[in-house]
Amino acid sequence: MDTRKVSYFVQIVDSGSITKAAAALHVAQPALSQQVSALENDLKQRLLIRSKQGVEPTAAGHTLYRHAQSILRLVEQARQDVASSGAAPSGRVSIAIAPYSMASSLTPQIISEVGRRYPDIVVHLTEIFGGVLSEAIKNGRLDMALIYEPGKIRGVQFTTMIVEDLHLVVHPDVDLAPGKDGKNTITLAEASTVGLFLPEKNHTLRQLIEKGLADQDLPLRLVGEVESVPSLTRLIRANLGGTVLPKSAADALFPDQDFKVLRIVEPGLQSKIALCTPDHEPLSEAASAVLLVVKEMLHQQLINKYGTDPVQLPAHP
Repeated sequence: MDTRKVSYFVQIVDSGSITKAAAALHVAQPALSQQVSALENDLKQRLLIRSKQGVEPTAAGHTLYRHAQSILRLVEQARQDVASSGAAPSGRVSIAIAPYSMASSLTPQIISEVGRRYPDIVVHLTEIFGGVLSEAIKNGRLDMALIYEPGKIRGVQFTTMIVEDLHLVVHPDVDLAPGKDGKNTITLAEASTVGLFLPEKNHTLRQLIEKGLADQDLPLRLVGEVESVPSLTRLIRANLGGTVLPKSAADALFPDQDFKVLRIVEPGLQSKIALCTPDHEPLSEAASAVLLVVKEMLHQQLINKYGTDPVQLPAHP
């Protein structure tokens, strides 16, 4: 369909007269009438009813008019986007990063690198839980998120970045039965005897832990719900309970603490950190640029900490 013919048709309907439309478009009236006739032939529908008072769209004309407005807006937006594509990306990009994750330690690097490469991009960072994520991504309040992967959610897509074993994190004085290796593992049954500080139920990490325990008919000894890393650090330091995290998250969140970090086995529990983006429309140029930076930062952090960049991180000693 010729967009010029469509734009002529919209102008005629808006003007209510071919004569007035021809004057507004600076096109000869016979030529404008020919364009409308050609459009009607293309669509095999009569689009306008002509009278001495002007023109009115037919039912088919009303349908075309409604779609034509959207088509012309998209064409104009495409022209603007292409015209500005040679310029540096700019605008606001919103990112959510899961609390209680290694990804949360990336924020300084992300802000620094985006500012260096793209000074006209403003990054809005927030921490968010999986339970409210899908709506925030689908309605455009968020451009992307690095979170614990909750499973399929309609309207968003997940790209798994890390799959990692979960570990029990406790005060160094806590006396626990060692695993088969003597010191670095703990059975899920033994871990279930420890009082835990966990995030709220809408957090995917909490759901993974609850399901893992329930599958083995083991109790969850919940001491409290904590969503502040400084508070969690103080509570574990006071030996009031422990928590469960991936090893990389424990390293990132408690870098100056000597907490015991024991890999849970028999059975093991795993979590996934995933990049979440909308699946119904492409990212803006600015968001795409930030997305590349986020991927690079995550890649580099894995290389620096673990000497590897696989999706599946190895079990940590």
